Amino acid sequence: MTLRSESLLNPADTPERSREKLLKIVDVLMQQAEQRSAEHGVAYGQFQRAALLEEEVRQRTTDLEHTLDLLSVSNARLADANRELAAARRNLTNAIETIQEGFALFDRDDVLVMYNSRFASFLPDVRAELRAGITFSDYVEMVSRSAYLDLTDKDNSDAWASRRRLRHRDSHVVFNVHVTGNRWIQIAEHRTMDDGTVILQTDVTHIVLSEREAMTKVLDDQASMIRATLEHITLGVCIFNSENKLAGVNQRLSYLLGLPISHFRLGRDFQDLFRQVSDEMESISGLKGGGLLNWVAGASPRSPIRFEVVRRNRLVLVISAEDLPDGGFVMSVADVTAERRTMEDITRANETLEARVKQRTLDLEDALGRAERANSARSRFVAAASHDLLQPLSAAKLFVASAEDEAPDDNARVVLTKAQNALASVENILSALLDISKLEAGHSSMSIMPVPLSHLLRQLRDEFAPMAAAKGIDLAVVGSSMVVESDATYLRRILQNLLSNAIRYTESGRVLVGVRRKPNDRLRVEVWDTGPGIAPKDQQSIFKEFHRLGVSASASAGMGLGLAIVDRACAQLGHPIHLDSEVGHGTRFGIDLPVSRIWGSNGSVPGAGLDRVPLPSEAGQVALLIENDAELRPAMVHMLERKGVQVIDVECGEEALDLMEVLDITPDLLLVDYQLGEGMDGLETLQALFDRFGRLPARLVTANRSQEVARAAKSAGVQICYKPINPREIELFLSDPS
Repeated sequence: MTLRSESLLNPADTPERSREKLLKIVDVLMQQAEQRSAEHGVAYGQFQRAALLEEEVRQRTTDLEHTLDLLSVSNARLADANRELAAARRNLTNAIETIQEGFALFDRDDVLVMYNSRFASFLPDVRAELRAGITFSDYVEMVSRSAYLDLTDKDNSDAWASRRRLRHRDSHVVFNVHVTGNRWIQIAEHRTMDDGTVILQTDVTHIVLSEREAMTKVLDDQASMIRATLEHITLGVCIFNSENKLAGVNQRLSYLLGLPISHFRLGRDFQDLFRQVSDEMESISGLKGGGLLNWVAGASPRSPIRFEVVRRNRLVLVISAEDLPDGGFVMSVADVTAERRTMEDITRANETLEARVKQRTLDLEDALGRAERANSARSRFVAAASHDLLQPLSAAKLFVASAEDEAPDDNARVVLTKAQNALASVENILSALLDISKLEAGHSSMSIMPVPLSHLLRQLRDEFAPMAAAKGIDLAVVGSSMVVESDATYLRRILQNLLSNAIRYTESGRVLVGVRRKPNDRLRVEVWDTGPGIAPKDQQSIFKEFHRLGVSASASAGMGLGLAIVDRACAQLGHPIHLDSEVGHGTRFGIDLPVSRIWGSNGSVPGAGLDRVPLPSEAGQVALLIENDAELRPAMVHMLERKGVQVIDVECGEEALDLMEVLDITPDLLLVDYQLGEGMDGLETLQALFDRFGRLPARLVTANRSQEVARAAKSAGVQICYKPINPREIELFLSDPS
């Protein structure tokens, strides 16, 4: 039968409908074909299946052979791994056996994995029962019950095991255990990375015994030291333990209590000893709370007690008792007989003291009157003497100036210049003494008149600019057109002293002089500095004569009269002084001045600004020479001066100290003879100078070559320059004073 697709398929059908028709046609055709060849297809199908089955068997056989090969290789590798594991186990076992300490490893479940032969060897009964697989808790239980573990009387097995398990929770544990045979084992536990536990056991017996031996020696040494100390102190001392038994005593106690030392045998009860000591006592005072026996019997802590006892031989003793940390107590006995006798003498002396005080008061009033008269006479004398000295001093300055112009060489001019400077310093000092004397004596003549500040401040600027420039200080003088009522000479001297002090005491920074307007037609001239400041306790004393703060200075630094002159001059002129200072932040002085009315309502005259002019300056070394040899001293002075050193020479230490106090300078070098007569020797003089000025370069000059002098100088830290003096040694000292 033939089918025609043209009649079966309709072009108008959908693709799904066409596909359904085609599938139906194919199915019909397949059924017809199978029916025609059914007889012949069965045999071919069986043959085909047999061929496929044979091919599948061959493939399965090949796969099985490959699998068997892989299994052989895996078995070989497994055998190698087992051999390596066995070797590693042997190596690990051998390694932990070589460890000198006992070693054990517990896993993260606290089960014993492995251990070496030394582990728990110090506990034979535990070692016999030890095996892999037991838990840490069982191990601790066995150790706590071991007959070889030495526990204290206050400890027991259960408590020890509980503490051991508790400490096992820590990451790292180290402690010692005591076992029989006086052995000490250190136990150390450490956590592994997988949270297991490694235990190491080390025999530390020799270390513990060595430490105990050393500690015993230290305690013995301390006991010996305490015994030696007790025997050398002036107090009598006895020590009682917590059972009130005598534990220690010194011989001084036996002497003070008047009993033989045999009575103070160790272990004697306090009450027994107290009854025997009481027989020697005449009276007891100052003891409260029921007596000494009640204090001793009281419960700790006991408050310290102190009381006084008079023996039958009139010896007065003060007894103190105090608790010790162990429940015992210590008692000390001091002999105060001399002090009590002195107090009695003082009491008797006080009976006549009031009458003597009255008489002395009258004497002091007379003496005060004489002193005031003497002081007035002294002031007049100083004023007259200073005035008389200024004239020849001025003449000397002229002669030196003339000689300086005619000097043949530079060295001579240098010497003459130093002489000129020295004369100028002396002139300044004498002028200051003259001023202070006049002010004290009331002989200074004040001429109050209008004083233009512009001219005065310009003069001060020109005068002090070189001094400020030499120290690297920024000096600023602010001009003013104001006119004030004052004495021109003393006002200039007041501001000179304030400005000089500001520059002298300022090491760095600046100094400022300016004028500030104040109410009620007054103004204030102020001097500011960035110096060290003045402590409140010193702000009154700085206005006293010869008082300077602790600052080193040369001879040109003055005698400490500047502020005394300022204070007295301002008092007589009626110019109030103001001081504002803070330590470390500088100082401000202010002088209040009345504005002059002669120059108009504003009290001013035309003025101009002021400039700063820095100028350099220089200074040399100053040596203090103390030598009582009238022939040697001038020679040393001449030698030192030829080296460019300014010399202050005196005969003795007392004179040197007085002169330094008056001159108010700090020398750069000290040359002091050892034997200075009846007063202080050279070392005593040097120490006094060190106390005043600090540690200055110094040499002790002496012809005494004994070891005693050498040791004393070395102890004082002073080098010796032996006589006859070697000029080269002096030159070396001048070039390197250290």
